Order: sequence, then structure tokens, then C-alpha cells
Amino acid sequence: MPKLQLSFTRNFPLKKEDLLKVLRTAAEKGELNKNKERQMEETALGSEKIGPMMKWSMRCGLLHDRRLTPEGEIAIARDPYLQHLTTDWLMHFYLSFGDRGLAKPPEHLADWGGWTYFVYEFLPEHRTFTEGELIHHLSLVFPDDKAPVISKNTRFLLRAYYEFYALSGAKFLTLKDKIYHTDQTVQPNPYAIAYLLAKIWERDYPHDGSILTESLLNNPMGLAPVLGVRRDRLQAYLDRLESLGIIEQRRAVPPAQIVRRWQDPLPLLEKAYELDSSSPA
Repeated sequence: MPKLQLSFTRNFPLKKEDLLKVLRTAAEKGELNKNKERQMEETALGSEKIGPMMKWSMRCGLLHDRRLTPEGEIAIARDPYLQHLTTDWLMHFYLSFGDRGLAKPPEHLADWGGWTYFVYEFLPEHRTFTEGELIHHLSLVFPDDKAPVISKNTRFLLRAYYEFYALSGAKFLTLKDKIYHTDQTVQPNPYAIAYLLAKIWERDYPHDGSILTESLLNNPMGLAPVLGVRRDRLQAYLDRLESLGIIEQRRAVPPAQIVRRWQDPLPLLEKAYELDSSSPA
């Protein structure tokens, strides 16, 4: 049976100011010390908090093996306070994969845990919901997890999206009168979307220079669910990426195809931060 896999929080929510202590230390030292006492000393995080904050940093795609990931290096250099919209979407993107990162997607989404199930299976079918409704569904999907554990960890998942010190800038979820809504997202800029597309492509179509448009539109762990939009809205996003020379679309003769025109995802992420920095606050 699948497991919820959300207990890594250990009662500590996603909080950017605490993540920054981990990320800045990794940036300054080159890597975090193996010794927990030294980690605590260098980050000024307590013995109970240092482990969860390192796990949050890893699940957000910013830290790996005590070192900043390439994305983490870009984020901390371009957005030293983790305030940009691109950072919120970057962290959400990697959080949606649980602790599996960009591994080959599972046959059953719930096998990767509660976060993956929530983003890629629950939300596409529930554009509005209450906390109780989500807990009910999680209890059915993850029956081996005890009810109090599911309730507690579900709240940490939800708080990651609406608390001001977490990912609230993206408005992937909004909360009003105890009802969660998914229709008010602040979408990332085109280059951030291009980065997400490039990483999905790298995972699912690593040897292909072109793919069928339908394959991307209907990918269950693809661009539409991770952006929180319906699949029929993706065409407008693709048209914008084509206008920037990031992709080419071949639609004259069916079936429609998408041709990649980027070489490396990371310059797309760099450009996304450049656009964030040049946009008015």
C-alpha cells in the first residue's frame, strides 16, 4: 500500500527564513558539515529544526548531498531572500515529486506519496475543496497511515501554499472561508514555464528532439497539473514559448508536434530570474 511520506516535517512548516539559513551556509561553505553539531552552529538552527529544514531544502530542489543544486545556486544568487515568483514555482515544482525528484514517474501517482497525489491527481479533479475533504481522500488512498498523522501532515502541506512565509506568492492555493481555491494562481513568466517544460522533457522524453503535442497536453505529471491549469489552457502557453524561439510547433499536417529549441534548462531559469528582477514589484 502507498505511504503518505510527509512526516519529514517533524512539526516544522516550510519557512523561507529557516531555509535561507541552510542555503546560505551551503553557499558560503561549499557544503554543509557532516556533523550535526557543526550544522547547528553554522546555521543557528536548533537540534530539532536542522534536520527538517535540510529535508525541506532537498525536497524543494535546492539542496542535494549537503550542497546546493545548480538550481539552488541560481536561486540564492538571483533571489537572496527567496522572494521572487520564480522561486515559489521552482520550489513547488520539486515539492510535487515528494522525495523522488525527476525520476521516472510511477505507474500509480500515490506511490510517490501525498504531495504527488495531491498535485497530480486530487487537484485536477477538485478545483475547490475543504481541508476535511482532502483528509478524507488521503485516508482512502493511504489507509496504512493513521488518521491523526494524516490530519497533521495535511495541514503542513496546505500551509506551504498559503502562509506568507512559504509559497503564497504563487497563489497555487488560496484559502477563503475555510475553502481552498485553485483558480487564482499567479502564473510564472514564460522562461520559468520553459524551464519546467525542459525538466519534464528531460525526464519523460530524454532522447527526443520532438514529441506529439498530445503527449505533452495529456501527460499526467506534466505542465498543466504542475501549473494548476486545465489542459486546454496550455496551447496559449506553447504559443508564447514559440514566439520566444524556445520551441517550434508543427501543426500544418497532423498529428501536431512540438520541437525543442533549447539546449540546457538552466539558462532558461537564469532568464526567468532576470525577468522577475526587471518586473515592477
